[in-house]
Amino acid sequence: MKGGIRLLTTAAIVALAIAALRLPAPQPRRPGELLPRRWFQHDTLERGETLSEVLMRRGLTGSEAAEVIAALPLDPRRLPAGLNIEVSGDTASTQARAVRFFLAADRIVHVVRGDSGWVGSEERIPWKTDTLVVRGVVSSSLYEAVEAGAKDLLPSNARQELAWNIADIYEYRVDMSRELRTGDALRVVFERQSLPNGAVRIGMVIAAGLERAGTEVQAIRMDVNNGRSKYYDQQGRSLAASFLRSPVQFRRISSMFGNRKHPVLGTWRQHQGMDYAANSGTPVRTIGDGTVIFVGRKGGYGNAVEVRHPNGYVTRYGHLRGFAEGIRTGAHVSIEQTIGYVGMTGLATGPHLHFEVLVGGVQKDPRRVLQPTAGPPLVGEDLKLFQAIRAAAVWSLDQPAGVVVHAP
Repeated sequence: MKGGIRLLTTAAIVALAIAALRLPAPQPRRPGELLPRRWFQHDTLERGETLSEVLMRRGLTGSEAAEVIAALPLDPRRLPAGLNIEVSGDTASTQARAVRFFLAADRIVHVVRGDSGWVGSEERIPWKTDTLVVRGVVSSSLYEAVEAGAKDLLPSNARQELAWNIADIYEYRVDMSRELRTGDALRVVFERQSLPNGAVRIGMVIAAGLERAGTEVQAIRMDVNNGRSKYYDQQGRSLAASFLRSPVQFRRISSMFGNRKHPVLGTWRQHQGMDYAANSGTPVRTIGDGTVIFVGRKGGYGNAVEVRHPNGYVTRYGHLRGFAEGIRTGAHVSIEQTIGYVGMTGLATGPHLHFEVLVGGVQKDPRRVLQPTAGPPLVGEDLKLFQAIRAAAVWSLDQPAGVVVHAP
């Protein structure tokens, strides 16, 4: 370096001159001439229409559409209705230069026009994962508690997804639609996954704590021998048990056990069960293993199914729109198996499920007879491993709300 100027050797000068000769000469732009501008057109694959129809509607010729479809790195017959499609080009030509198929938030198929025709490729966008803590206090519902606790951390759809994930984890212990009370507290450690385009989804729920009437039931995730994961309470007992707490997964209860005015008969009578309001066609599941002892029409219950369980309990599911395939008298059913669909047959003013539990042939309050019970406990080395996992999970649960571990 001399006088702030770097001296080049003769060899370097010759190399630069040769490289310059290989580059195309820059083309001067005429005064007032505009650079080509990109243009984009969006469309949706509707039910019953072909991909060719969509592409031709966006300006491609029939032969161009056929070439794009042939270049797809997937079976075009498996593209779902509602698929978003983008056709793009620039003002230097009337021809489309590229087509993008948005299969999912993290999966895009590109088909680009090249010198030798259209070439397809698939792009997988990696999700970034943070670990977060959310806290909430119930004033009306689980939704409300999660909404309030996560409003600054998650978009609306992800808050809803988190609420249902929590409900699923605790579904053997708590019916979130009817057993939460004002003042119950929730804390949860989970993974938040995000993409550069702003998409957010809920990943693994690592641990949770649900405090009801001053007592907290923790849910700690641990992998088991078959590679699946299960949740255990703080004593290492499985949260799974013999009975689910609700026969409808996405549920909201409309009537409690006890005295109420019958909506059709208009008289006060003992309402021997629980009503779950849900959209017509919502799957109804059996709350435990058992044998079907009745399928058919049953007076004011309308279409009904009755299941006898190994402990002698009978569960009854009424007002069904219809029955699931294979549900017949004598059939064995497993816990969570769909046995019918919400309807409004019999004495019903709107679509809902009427659910009863009978003990010794007598209707009993489902809240009392389906008291939450713990599943089998961990023992030996599994228990030691769980205790170590729980110690780390509880540390995370004790952290302030927000991000505990940032994505790398």
